[in-house]
Amino acid sequence: MKNVYILIYEDVVLSSAAAPLDIFMRTNDILTQMGRAAAFEISLVAQQASEIQLGSPASFACQRSLEEVPPRSDGHNQNLILVPAFGGEWDLLRRKSSAAIAWLKRHYEAGTEVASLCKGSYFLAETGLLEGKACTSHWAVIDDMRQRFPKVDLQPDSVLTDQNGIYTGGGAFSSLNLILYLVEKFCGHDVGVQVAKNFSIHRDHMSQAHFSVFSGLNRHGDKAILNAQHFIEEHYGEDISIEQVASHVNMSKRNFIRRFKQAVQVTPIEYIQRVKIEAAKKALESGKKNIQALTYEVGYNDSKTFRSTFKRLTGVTPQDYRNKYGRL
Repeated sequence: MKNVYILIYEDVVLSSAAAPLDIFMRTNDILTQMGRAAAFEISLVAQQASEIQLGSPASFACQRSLEEVPPRSDGHNQNLILVPAFGGEWDLLRRKSSAAIAWLKRHYEAGTEVASLCKGSYFLAETGLLEGKACTSHWAVIDDMRQRFPKVDLQPDSVLTDQNGIYTGGGAFSSLNLILYLVEKFCGHDVGVQVAKNFSIHRDHMSQAHFSVFSGLNRHGDKAILNAQHFIEEHYGEDISIEQVASHVNMSKRNFIRRFKQAVQVTPIEYIQRVKIEAAKKALESGKKNIQALTYEVGYNDSKTFRSTFKRLTGVTPQDYRNKYGRL
C-alpha cells in the first residue's frame, strides 16, 4: 500500500489539496468494488498536527505533524508526499516553511517519492532537488521560477513531468492529470480509466500550452528589444521578417538576433510565431469559425503552416481549440 502524505499549510489552495484527497479515496473505493485491495493510505500532514484554517471559510484537520512522519530508512519506502498549490507570495511563505522544505528534502533522500501540483513546485525547487530535472507549474509563474531557480529544467507546456521519483503537475485543474497519472502508474491502466470516467476528467498527458496567456516576456531592461517586441505585437497580421524588425530598431540582423535571444530567452522567429498564435487563440475563443480566413488574419500565407505551428505551440489543432474553448 502506498502511504500518501498531503502537505497542508496556511496558504494552501483548497481545491489543490481536496481534489487529490478525493481522487485517491475514490480510487480505493473503485479498487474495492473490483475485488482488489485498497492502494492508498492517505494522511494530511502539517508543521503541527492541528486544524489549519485557510484563507477561506474552510479548514483542514491535519492528523499528523512533520515530526510524526520521519523518513523511512529500512529499504521498504512506499511513501509519496504531495505538495498542493499555494496562494499569495512565495517569499513570505518560504520564510514560514523552512521546516517543511527541509522535511521534503530528507524524505526524498531516504527514498520517498515527491510530487507537486501547480505552484507547489516552488517547494520542490527550493529544496534543490529539481536542479537539472524537468519541472512544470502554472504558466503564470514560469518566468518567476526561471529567475529564482535557473538550474531547474522548466517545461511550461507540459501537463506533468516524471523524473527520478519527482513528479510535477501543471497549472490549476490541469494538474489533476498528474493525480490520474499516479493512479494509473500505481494501480494500472484499467483503474486509471475508471477513475477518470468517475470524475469526468479528460485525460491529457501532453500539453497545457493552450491554457497559457502570452505574457510578452518583457521583464528585461533592453529598451531596443522592448521596442522590437511592441513592433511585432502591433504587426502580427503581417508577414513579418527578422530583417524588417531589426531595421526598425536600427540593428544588424545578427546583432538583433543575439540581443533578442539574450533578453527574451526565445528567438525572434519563435516570438513572432507565439504572438501570431496567441492572436489566433483569442479569435477562436471569441467565436471565429473560418480557419482559412483566420490564417491570413494572423499573417500566414498558407493554412498548412498555420495549422502545424498552432499545434506545435499549443498541443492541439485550431479546430480542436475552437471546439473546446470557442463561444457557442
